[in-house]
Amino acid sequence: MRKPPLVPPIKCQGIKTKLVERIKSFAPTDIKGRYIEPFLGSGVISLNLLPQRALLNDTNIHIIGFYKALQKGEVTPSSVKAHLQQEGTILSQGGQEHYNFVRSRFNEQGDPHDFLFLNRACFNGVMRFNRKGGFNVPFCHKPDRFAQSYVTKIFNQVQALQDVMQSRDWEFTTHDFREVLAEAEEDDFIYLDPPYAGRHVDYFNSWSATDEEDLTQFLRDSPARWMLSSWQENEFRRNSATDIWASEGWHIETTEHFYHVGAQETLRHPMIEALVFNFSPNRENKEVHDAPDLQLSLL
Repeated sequence: MRKPPLVPPIKCQGIKTKLVERIKSFAPTDIKGRYIEPFLGSGVISLNLLPQRALLNDTNIHIIGFYKALQKGEVTPSSVKAHLQQEGTILSQGGQEHYNFVRSRFNEQGDPHDFLFLNRACFNGVMRFNRKGGFNVPFCHKPDRFAQSYVTKIFNQVQALQDVMQSRDWEFTTHDFREVLAEAEEDDFIYLDPPYAGRHVDYFNSWSATDEEDLTQFLRDSPARWMLSSWQENEFRRNSATDIWASEGWHIETTEHFYHVGAQETLRHPMIEALVFNFSPNRENKEVHDAPDLQLSLL
């Protein structure tokens, strides 16, 4: 029986939890160099691929700050539990007012414990920052959000991540993706999950036509093996990059699923998700490759 994937404590839109097994089934298992992830996001893929050596990057300084603090012991499972219990108790009484207080405090001080609190108490698990870099997602309107069982769940997620990092050589950075990809060598393996062109971006997650062009050129020139997660199409439009992937002769695997980030089910439309790579894929797990209609939830 297949074990469920390890789930990171940080949530964000586009998280690949339900695609972990599919991505693992295609990823190479003979990486001699470093595993490189220039768009880390929640970190769910690295947490489940478990590379021994890794360069993990994201332009969101708060995501990287949280993971570096955990790596250094400045954040621990116990400190997270104590913080969520304390702030959760006040939240159960103060609701929206206390959430706004913590959000203001975080935007002034940037404490990683407050970042996790907001990430798990905000509306629908959305991670969004304004033009000044301030977290601006509203409250989820669940004053009892941090029930004991929920705090224990987050504690266990932090503990699992800490255990993984203690035995591995993982470097966390906040560089432009071009700087990170310039370090790639022939024996490395790169997993890329960039902001999707034409879809949601924010202060830490901006993405332009120039970025897309530069990334595509890197994929053409890369000495390393790589795998790219992107979207191929939905019921409204098709990703223009699809034609480029086909013309380059890159391998493409697709599956249909939903990202649950809309406020209502009627606003959550299916999307064809694509995995694109420049090497012959591992085809040992046919059942995972062909699994349809994956449902992705942030909560």
